[in-house]
Amino acid sequence: MGNETAVAIASIAPNATVADAARTMQARHTSAVVVIDDGRLVGILTERDLLAVIVDGGDPASISVSRRMSVDVVTADADTDTMAARELMGRHNIRHIPVVDGGRVVGMIEQTEPSVGLNFGGRRAIPDQAAACPVIDGFRGPYHDGPPDEDLIVDAPALDRIGLTELRRGVTIYAVLVWSVLRSLLRRRFDLVFRRKAVSSWWDAACGGAVDAFETLGPAFVKLGQIMASSPGLFPEPLANACQRTLDEVPPFDSATARQIVEDDLGHSPDELFRFFDDKPLSAASIGQVHACTLPDGRQAVVKLQRPGIRALFTADLRILWRLAKLAEKWDWMKSADPVAIIEDTAMANFQELVPALEAKRQAEFRANIGHFGDNGQVTAPEVYWDYCGPRVICMERMTGTPLDEFEEMARQGIDGELLLRWGAKVWIEAVIVHGPFHGDMHAGNIWFMPDGRATFLDFGIMGELAPEYRDVIKDILYTCMIDGDFTRVARAYRKVGVFPADIGTDEELGMRLQMILGPMLEAGIGGMNLGEMLKMSIDLMDNYGAKGPKEMVLVAKQLAYMERYAKGMAPDYQIIQDLYLIKNIFPEDVAAKAAELDIELPV
Repeated sequence: MGNETAVAIASIAPNATVADAARTMQARHTSAVVVIDDGRLVGILTERDLLAVIVDGGDPASISVSRRMSVDVVTADADTDTMAARELMGRHNIRHIPVVDGGRVVGMIEQTEPSVGLNFGGRRAIPDQAAACPVIDGFRGPYHDGPPDEDLIVDAPALDRIGLTELRRGVTIYAVLVWSVLRSLLRRRFDLVFRRKAVSSWWDAACGGAVDAFETLGPAFVKLGQIMASSPGLFPEPLANACQRTLDEVPPFDSATARQIVEDDLGHSPDELFRFFDDKPLSAASIGQVHACTLPDGRQAVVKLQRPGIRALFTADLRILWRLAKLAEKWDWMKSADPVAIIEDTAMANFQELVPALEAKRQAEFRANIGHFGDNGQVTAPEVYWDYCGPRVICMERMTGTPLDEFEEMARQGIDGELLLRWGAKVWIEAVIVHGPFHGDMHAGNIWFMPDGRATFLDFGIMGELAPEYRDVIKDILYTCMIDGDFTRVARAYRKVGVFPADIGTDEELGMRLQMILGPMLEAGIGGMNLGEMLKMSIDLMDNYGAKGPKEMVLVAKQLAYMERYAKGMAPDYQIIQDLYLIKNIFPEDVAAKAAELDIELPV
């Protein structure tokens, strides 16, 4: 696009002096400033205007910007292309065009050489500190001292109820599903008959139409699609494949709604609270979306905003899906998938996510606990900025990095993948066993490696916390697997939580049976038993003996499975179940002795 270079957006108030404007242009390396009053674009001042002041013999230090600015400002929207910009400049004999989006200046198109190059680089640049609307210094929001207890309650509605809202919504769901599937089948038929092009099978087309309907129907159905995409063995392959689409971002809600949520929760518009608020979200998900912002003191941050009306929509949809799951259980091929449990687990996780104050509190606690033992400096989580949080708003430190499963990028940057994985796994295991709240959604998008070499956890919408007796179960499993191989300890732990009834043998006898089954797998090393499988076995044991274990045990096993999946790409020879480093703070003396026995050195 010609001679393009990055240009920041420089702005100034109308009551500033021309000398102030000149200094701003010099500091920002630009030849024009936009003039903003009360958040509105009211004029533009260019180098030509500065020269005119000097030619007129005026004093730049005493003449206000408002007296010399151009008030008939020609603007462009964010989609303006090069040819349209040149046409505007030629018609109005100008060299600068502010780019306006949603009533706010978000960039500047500048002719860098007459009739040659246009600079589009600053289209979404961050405005300078002297921008527009006066920012409130020392703002203290409703959660300045932390959220009140009533805002931390997870109020999950009963799923077995049905009312007029659900009936109306059910009609909509049926219509959207039928129409979307039918449209996809008709499109396939049209392509086959009239375009003579290769087409997918009718079954693939129908599944694609169903996913179209999921995306139209909204968050609960997008979540359902994500479950199907992540569990291909439980659902027909064409449907699971089609649902891969739902793992991508969902469409965001508009910037006006985002701004209104901030104002409703915090009592002021984003322009009054932040030096910069980006109307274009960084990401959008089924529950909410994230916008970049800059705090008054210059810290880079993000605000996570909950979708409006999301709770009522989720409630109606999950009640309908629960009833459909009850019907589906009557089919033999669906029984193994346990659809009712899937919907109930989804509801439990989603209604947790619908309490932003709880998410922020757990995030802050998790972050604080990372350094509990005086180490783990290589791992972090975003700091919560409580002054800018509210019932539907979480403001936090902005992090930059790359998802954990970008293995090629990790290698390109020379990052030790195995060490990075060990750092993160150690922090997470300490959270499970020692601190309580643990991250319950550790897919790669929620764990990044950062440019400075550290790892960071993100998105604390789904968290778990085991009761003390179940923490002891995992603690005893880890000690047995990593230290002494004494499965009597594991049997004793199982008996304490009611897995083994009193009449099936002593702890020693049960320990010997476990040793016979699991001992050889542990000794097999690579290709043998892993920690996720060990926890899954624990859950199966509970089921077999009729002991109802907590759902958090399943959540723990799922996160271990995530970590062991990453290990295959980051460090194929690494075995979590054999790594003493992960428990060095939990059993410090025993780990030190075992490491000395094995003659191995653990990371600091």
